[in-house]
Amino acid sequence: MSYAAIDCGTNSIRLLIAEVDETGKLHEQLRMMQIVRLGEGVDRTGEFSAGALARTFASCDEYAALIAAAGVDGVRFVATSATRDARNRDEFVAGVRARLGVIPDVISGDEEAVLSFTGAVRGLPTGLVQLPALVVDIGGGSTEFVLGTTEPGYRISVNIGCVRFAERHLITDPATPQQLAAVESDLSKALAEVRAVVPLEQAASVVGLAGSVTTVAAMAFDLPAYDPALLHGSTITAEQVETVTARLLVMTKADRAALPFMHPGRVDVIGAGAMVLRAIVRATGIAEVIVSETDILDGIIYKLTSPKGGTKVTDSM
Repeated sequence: MSYAAIDCGTNSIRLLIAEVDETGKLHEQLRMMQIVRLGEGVDRTGEFSAGALARTFASCDEYAALIAAAGVDGVRFVATSATRDARNRDEFVAGVRARLGVIPDVISGDEEAVLSFTGAVRGLPTGLVQLPALVVDIGGGSTEFVLGTTEPGYRISVNIGCVRFAERHLITDPATPQQLAAVESDLSKALAEVRAVVPLEQAASVVGLAGSVTTVAAMAFDLPAYDPALLHGSTITAEQVETVTARLLVMTKADRAALPFMHPGRVDVIGAGAMVLRAIVRATGIAEVIVSETDILDGIIYKLTSPKGGTKVTDSM
């Protein structure tokens, strides 16, 4: 059986097409990501802009063709932080259905956290992750924290993310000390909210997901190009996170854009994303972060194939 999962967040829209064998093992056929910045301006206006919707729908058209060519048995499209926040999300939902034949699930932060934990832990090599593990998924508009063993346990989603903070605070190039202090203040408040729900001190290991984490790792390793195979399952130390974040925050946009591993769509938000990761490392006191390239997309497919997961198939149009 083969399945397609689409994750549409604040910054990017991503697709995973994979086969699942009789043992439940996932075999990736295609994984791709496009930066569409669906959540551009949502923190300020509360609505999707016409330009953001057009960019997202163009990617949906491309993904629809790839899914049709793959002949998958089931499709699920999930939308996260920006869509939860936008007043005009019905326009987004209608546009996705017209192009992909599925109604996007605007999932809660709680479900997002569970799917991210499942995809990350099951996708990493056996024995690499010490339990209980804290999985953190740093997105554009929100970050999910999940502490668990073989199953997700304590969890929370909070509105801290690279796009949200870059648009709200990091206005100049590079950011001023006052702007950085404003991010730190928001992070401090959010982490207090996290600590009230998730016992961070119990984490034996920390697993980091999404582009902010993988880009910080690529910079720590001084990669000549972005290499997901090399990054997946790698570890970055707390000291490396501190060093890379400090470097990014004094670089100009042109400096960041010139880095060989930097995706163009992350140039203006990576500083904010690195600050979120640094705050998490400081809050946990953990010595290193395990980097995962498997995430919510993998979790979606695992859930589709589970006995209770069900299958969201393409609607007849």
